[in-house]
Amino acid sequence: MSTPSKRRKKNDHQASNQPVRSLDFFFGKQQASRKEQTEGIPEDEDLYSGGADAVGGIGQEPALTDEELARKLQAEYDEQDRLREVNGNSEVNGQGHGEEEEKPPDVTEDQGMKEESEGSAPPIADDEANTVPEKKPTVNPFASFGRKDTLSLQSATAEEDTTSYTVPFDESPMTFNPQKYLPDLQKQWEPEGGRITYALLTQGFILINSTQSRIKIVDTLVNLLRTIIEGDPDSLLPAVWLATNSIAPPYIDLELGLGGSAISKALKKVCGLDNQGLKKLSDKHGDAGDVAFEAKKRQSMTLRKPKPLTIQGVFDGLVKIANTKGQGSVDNKQRIVDRLIQDARGAEESRYVVRTLVQHLRIGAVKTTMLIALSRAFLISRPPGAEYAIKQQSELAKLSKQELAEVYAPAEELVKACFARRPNYNDLVPTLLEIGIDDELLLRCGLAMHIPLRPMLGGITRDLGEMLTRLQGRDFSCEFKYDGQRAQVHCDEKGKVTIFSRHLEVMTEKYPDLVALIPKIRGEGISSFIMEGEVVAVDRETGDLKPFQVLANRARKDVVIGSVKVDVCLFAFDLMYLNGEELLDRPFRERRNLLRSLFIEIPNHFSWVKSLDATSADQELVSDFFKQATDIKCEGIMVKVLDNLPNPDLQAEMDIDIPADQQPKLPPPTPSKPKKKPKPKNKTNPTPTDPPDDPDSTTPKPPSTRRKALLATYEPDKRLDSWLKVKKDYASHADTIDLIPVGGWHGSGRKNAWWSPILLACRSAETGGLEVVTKCMSGFTDAFYKANKERYSEEGDNTLGGGQPAYVEYRGAQPAVWFEPQEVWEMAFADVTLSPTYTAAIGLVSEERGLSLRFPRFLRVREDKGLEEASSNEFLAGLWRKQEARAPREGEGGGGGAVDDGFEE
Repeated sequence: MSTPSKRRKKNDHQASNQPVRSLDFFFGKQQASRKEQTEGIPEDEDLYSGGADAVGGIGQEPALTDEELARKLQAEYDEQDRLREVNGNSEVNGQGHGEEEEKPPDVTEDQGMKEESEGSAPPIADDEANTVPEKKPTVNPFASFGRKDTLSLQSATAEEDTTSYTVPFDESPMTFNPQKYLPDLQKQWEPEGGRITYALLTQGFILINSTQSRIKIVDTLVNLLRTIIEGDPDSLLPAVWLATNSIAPPYIDLELGLGGSAISKALKKVCGLDNQGLKKLSDKHGDAGDVAFEAKKRQSMTLRKPKPLTIQGVFDGLVKIANTKGQGSVDNKQRIVDRLIQDARGAEESRYVVRTLVQHLRIGAVKTTMLIALSRAFLISRPPGAEYAIKQQSELAKLSKQELAEVYAPAEELVKACFARRPNYNDLVPTLLEIGIDDELLLRCGLAMHIPLRPMLGGITRDLGEMLTRLQGRDFSCEFKYDGQRAQVHCDEKGKVTIFSRHLEVMTEKYPDLVALIPKIRGEGISSFIMEGEVVAVDRETGDLKPFQVLANRARKDVVIGSVKVDVCLFAFDLMYLNGEELLDRPFRERRNLLRSLFIEIPNHFSWVKSLDATSADQELVSDFFKQATDIKCEGIMVKVLDNLPNPDLQAEMDIDIPADQQPKLPPPTPSKPKKKPKPKNKTNPTPTDPPDDPDSTTPKPPSTRRKALLATYEPDKRLDSWLKVKKDYASHADTIDLIPVGGWHGSGRKNAWWSPILLACRSAETGGLEVVTKCMSGFTDAFYKANKERYSEEGDNTLGGGQPAYVEYRGAQPAVWFEPQEVWEMAFADVTLSPTYTAAIGLVSEERGLSLRFPRFLRVREDKGLEEASSNEFLAGLWRKQEARAPREGEGGGGGAVDDGFEE
């Protein structure tokens, strides 16, 4: 059968004297105006014969509604089928859907009436039936539903999924019972082989997206996961991947690789949009999922009854898109995208399918939320046939919030710890389905070679004084925080080396010189290890450090050692795994000693981070060390607690116990997540604050004045005060610059309604114009975003039309709107850098490049300054020279190779 586009060009149809009842019946309840259009047509005449009389004629190209177009195409298809039957040509070449089975040819009217009586066909009115001449073939479109060669009509709403869309996942997990809804749901899933439909996942997304309460989000996700666990456990893993907006862990190269054009083409094709209509929706809503929602909502009819999407089917489609490569891959990916959007039943399902395709789900179910939800779900539910122990819902319902949190906490910590050591749901979810919440989980999902663990992170301090205050009474190590790339190096007993970034991405191909270096640094007796360090660009001869921008110029893939132009050095600072044994629970002092004693240092290739062991009493030493770090272009210092226990000598000097009767009375604590129980005190010499030894005593413990113990263990994926970073751009004495906001872009995600990032410029001392310096999207609060959008609204007086103003010097991507310059913002930053994009101060420090800011951060609006008092390009150039002058001169060692320009601080 010909395609619809080709069929519409033909006008050689022969009129039929057979009535077409089914479409009239289907639209029998339409508005009265619809009936008026068909009045007066003889009953023995084909309503749409010839095409022109009924629908206005092909040559006139009338504006057809969805219904009219569908009716017209259906009539033409059926007429051609009838002619082919007459001519003995039973072969049909049409647009097929390979997954649907071939149905038998349309039956005769007598057969149709018989089928109706048996309940296999839609009812037909008696008066219509009486007008049908006997023994004459007729075309019944309803009898052809599902045939691959027949155009059929179906509502674009999701009426078939009513059961899924009524499950109250936002109930409390203490009252929600999946078994109450599973019988009806499983009847709905039977045609799909018992696999959960995507509609159920969509219902969960809708409820999660409808609240900002973190508690409600977790509860909804828990109930959704429990339903899947008890109803179709095989769909749990793909559901977790889809809910976390990914299809694979970061260290597995599996990316969708879809551009916005693929989504646009699919929406135009499936929903009947033209370029103008799509642009209008996009300008209004911004988010691709919201555009799909509106487009699908306006599509009252579809030309094919879509097969329900399943959770497994959507996930498999995404994986197929990611694995499609080579010649023709673009067209193949487009077909899969088209089919996913076409089969999405209802506007909401379309919204989340598209958001998934663009990798921007926006439901707030981030990694931590998912891990908490998984732990709680498996505490209460288990898959059919499993025998591991679970908590009884009736017993949990009796507990207070605080008691319930104490029950949840161990399971949550266990699941989080497993995922931090092996961040792959492909390992975690099947193990949970098999053994539930059990300590064995940590053994099965522990550290493994060539699977990166999530790195430990440092807390942020504003200056050295705050850092010293936090670490009173502790021995700690200060380390240079190099301006490079954090690297996690794995090496197994066979010598295979894998290098991961801080974000767990594989970068082994980027550093073949480091891979070749590993055999040379392994000491005797080392079979396998996981080491962490900083990769820094260096001058191989002098050892001078180079800025991060130099390292960033290095190619990412297919790097050959002989072609390496940017030399690097690995500065190691931690050892987490050695000869098959985890070292995470050992104190940092011990891990560092193993690292430095078992590996071989090779200057300017492999070394240790420069460090200083100190205490909070060594303020001057720490301050000098910090200055050394910043002078050689390090970002600052990292400060790490060396031992689990405080230094008793320092503790004696600083820690004073206050008698219980002199301690201030405090209000009762607010219930919160339970904290780890402190280690018992030495009872041989009890302090006045020790509680009585009687375990049955109800006397409340008086508040302790001792500081909470900071452990020196390695805690993957945690940001703790046992590691603190002091960066020069956080320091209160760091330089700032006053810039003028001149433009902005629409933000992404929840910031879509605001301006983010924002383009900032300095003054030109020569021309009086403005030279763009940087974009900024850091340091803003939601309240500021809202006020800023009101100040610079698209239709307001503070924005400009007509493109880039002549007085603004800028060569980059154009912002969505240009601001009328009228205020000055104070900005903090990490470094001034040479830039190929921004032309601010060009000619003052370089004839080819301008200057920009690294890590700009908004501080405040300078209401005390007018535009003429904003920083000039000469001031910006001065900051660059000042920064360069702080680096040691060439030949002094350890510097950044700055040119001596005679500038003095």
